[in-house]
Amino acid sequence: MSRTVSRGVVALLLSGALLCGTAGCGADTDASLTTASSPSPSGTFEQQKLAKTRFVANAGLAAGAAYQWIVKPYRAGKFKKGADGRTFALVKAGVAGAFTYNRLKAAVNNAKGDPLLSKAVAPLTAGIDSLKDLGTKLRKGEIDAAGVGGLEGVINDIKEAGKSAGAEVVDKVPSASQLSGG
Repeated sequence: MSRTVSRGVVALLLSGALLCGTAGCGADTDASLTTASSPSPSGTFEQQKLAKTRFVANAGLAAGAAYQWIVKPYRAGKFKKGADGRTFALVKAGVAGAFTYNRLKAAVNNAKGDPLLSKAVAPLTAGIDSLKDLGTKLRKGEIDAAGVGGLEGVINDIKEAGKSAGAEVVDKVPSASQLSGG
């Protein structure tokens, strides 16, 4: 019996807190609410800092996916005709290729928020754009040493650009849910 009463009390308290919390959300606009949404001068610095952090995260995920599911299997001969598990390796590499391209594009967009980083990354956009069809080529098994070497070159250039701007990129292998876009 006391358990039922305590559950009822908790439910009553939670619903009361919910009502009290939403009671102030009326139609009147308060000056303090409208000024709180405008950016402050310190917001620029935080956005730049956040842009650099996002760049490192996105570039690290791209590098990790490229190495784990494209470069490493290619060097192990998983993409050669007749290799055990070739089809599955190619499908994973195709998904990783699309993911890598997507994260590299996001990293370049993040770099635009930091002046030093944007200057370092700007020359690399053509190399990243050359990877646009990487996922499709990998799924079809149309990748060769030059394609893998080009991918490694772009990844290494991104890492160097980040390092020169004070944003060192470390490979981070994405989870299956990150890789599939979830």
